[in-house]
Amino acid sequence: MPASNVQTFRAMAYNNAWANHRLLTACAGLSAEDFAAARTSFFPSIAATLNHNLVIDWFYVDALEGGDLGPKAWENQIPYPAIADLRREQAAVDRRLISVCEALTDESLNGEVRVNRITRWQVERRDRLLMHLFQHQVHHRGQAHAMLAGTAVKPPQLDEFFSIGEAPLRAAEFAELGWTEEMVWGNGD
Repeated sequence: MPASNVQTFRAMAYNNAWANHRLLTACAGLSAEDFAAARTSFFPSIAATLNHNLVIDWFYVDALEGGDLGPKAWENQIPYPAIADLRREQAAVDRRLISVCEALTDESLNGEVRVNRITRWQVERRDRLLMHLFQHQVHHRGQAHAMLAGTAVKPPQLDEFFSIGEAPLRAAEFAELGWTEEMVWGNGD
């Protein structure tokens, strides 16, 4: 039986968190200097790129939760210059995004989300906002991944989406995250 759109978004939230976990775990092998070093990309360093992902997650996840944080999310462009702190905060917002997606229903997926833009409230359908957020994260993780390739740390594989046959290959990471395959796939509607 095919998964519903709701289940697809739940799986996307888990995959997003897994990719962040993999990338930030690899980045933990960098020195503080290498993490902050100037590099060629949209943002000038791995630290700036991954902190950007974090603050944009704060912005959109807050809106998805019904909050009004708005652009206050990025008042500090690099709130966590140390990788350990960034990993902790990214994991926390990833858990929040998973919770948002775990609570989805077909009705709420098609519902509206109000996004505080300070001078106006942007209204988006929840599914479209989630697609935008996931695409944003993939885009900037790819940039950080490319920058990481210019260091002594091997970039992790990020182009997977939970293939059934590769479950044993991710079992240790799922254990680190406290997940099971059933958590990701067992909630299908």
